[in-house]
Amino acid sequence: MQHARAETPVRLVALGDSLTAGYGLPDKDGFVPRLQAALAAKGIAAEIANAGVTADTASDGLARLDWSVPQGTDAVIVELGANDMLRAIKPEVTRNALDAILHRLTDRHIAVMLCGMRAAPNLGTDYGQAFERIYPELAAKYGVAFYPFFLDGVAADLSHTQHDGMHPNAAGVGVIVQRILPKVEELIARIRTQHPS
Repeated sequence: MQHARAETPVRLVALGDSLTAGYGLPDKDGFVPRLQAALAAKGIAAEIANAGVTADTASDGLARLDWSVPQGTDAVIVELGANDMLRAIKPEVTRNALDAILHRLTDRHIAVMLCGMRAAPNLGTDYGQAFERIYPELAAKYGVAFYPFFLDGVAADLSHTQHDGMHPNAAGVGVIVQRILPKVEELIARIRTQHPS
């Protein structure tokens, strides 16, 4: 029985937008199933709930936070803000929503990994700087795990994106999962240390 207890899966929620929802891809090729498979290949038992909703802003994510992250969740991967940037929503609106999400999750003693996002150059330097610094500053404020850019290795690479030039294709998801995997492993290790099964 002791061995079975050690295999208790860590329960994660990916709270995000189309990038975590798997927009335009078969279910098996989306970020969540690919990440779960990559963890399983390393012998890490994890159950990841896909709480990605296409077109959601950070404020939308906040509005559905409580029912998207059920009791018993060990950690949340927060990937929000890309739609705020694409709509040129004021950075302070995005910051306030993400701040509230992190505040609520840390109050619930749920581990968090915040994924950063970059601003498109056409929005201008001032907007870009104000938007991009939201993520490292909030990660530092709450002491949560931080992955600087969710689309690292994929953004602006047409071989890794769908026809819209924005959403990752299956190859792009593979790059995202490969690059983010070490950070997710660190997050799970932190959970295991705090809550040994």
